[in-house]
Amino acid sequence: MPNLGRYPALRGAGLALLAAVLFGVSTPLLQRAGAHAGPLTAAALLYAGAALAGALLRQRIAHEAALHRRDWPRLAAMAFFGAAIGPVALTWGLQRTSATSASLMLTLEALFTALLARLLYREIMDRRVWTALLLLLAGGSVLVVDPGAGGFVAASGLAAVLVATAAWGMDNALSRGLAERDPGQVVLAKGTLGAVLTISGAMALHEPLPSPGVAAALLVIGATGYGLSLRLYLLAQRAFGAARTGSVFAFAPFIGTAAAMALGDRSPGTGTAVAGVLMLAGVVLHLSESHAHEHDHEELEHEHAHVHDDGHHDHLHAPMPAGPHSHRHRHEQGRHSHPHVPDVHHLHRH
Repeated sequence: MPNLGRYPALRGAGLALLAAVLFGVSTPLLQRAGAHAGPLTAAALLYAGAALAGALLRQRIAHEAALHRRDWPRLAAMAFFGAAIGPVALTWGLQRTSATSASLMLTLEALFTALLARLLYREIMDRRVWTALLLLLAGGSVLVVDPGAGGFVAASGLAAVLVATAAWGMDNALSRGLAERDPGQVVLAKGTLGAVLTISGAMALHEPLPSPGVAAALLVIGATGYGLSLRLYLLAQRAFGAARTGSVFAFAPFIGTAAAMALGDRSPGTGTAVAGVLMLAGVVLHLSESHAHEHDHEELEHEHAHVHDDGHHDHLHAPMPAGPHSHRHRHEQGRHSHPHVPDVHHLHRH
């Protein structure tokens, strides 16, 4: 059997970190651009940009599994929580609190994601995963209580950001069910639905239109921080599972804090360094995860992008395709042992 690698979590964690960088940087940028637009209008432009990114990132059906009609209820729920409630609450909160404080509050998204992944998908979370999650939470807590983090912050703004974290936690858990679909199509569909929902709300509330410059800035932020970031997040979930992806993605608040400081926010104190060490330790725990034991694979038939050198896809083609490709295929029942994470092929009980 081919060598599956000692650390199968490495690729998923790397993708989650890239997604975290893009989303983390977008938070202070959104505070600046979103200050000149209504929260619903800002959310509509963010997800219009995300939809544009999804359209550009779509793959051919031969390379990725297409969306099906049965996926649309899940997509609608993702759009409601992740593209309507989440960005609207965040934009509203950013207008009432600092970018640093908002970034730090977003750490709690990982907790909601992990708990929902455990509840909905029975993802195994051993002591290493819980320790990593607690380290990330501890890092965010140190930053929040740091006396140099900005003094008094409006409670309503932080409460709104907390609502955003809960909404995105639900969105993350729901998106796990679409991780095997073409991520470009998922981003396009979610972005389009989210833009329609929020622009309808903006029109109903008669929110004024932003200037062309602000609108363009929000579109770019949406394309990178919400569109491309979501694509990377979905690929990470495919390789890494929902709970672990959400936990590594929790590094985004620290990235947002660093970006806010680079843009001139001097509110964080010396506790930032301590928090950074704690959060980095949590990410390293995920990068080094190695979970291996003998396990059973039940007979399974499904469709997703795959290759033939991963030890799980040994069906035949004539001729054998090179690289990732997608089609419906069957896995025979089997039993073997190798390092693994809770991806689509390893959802067994422990």
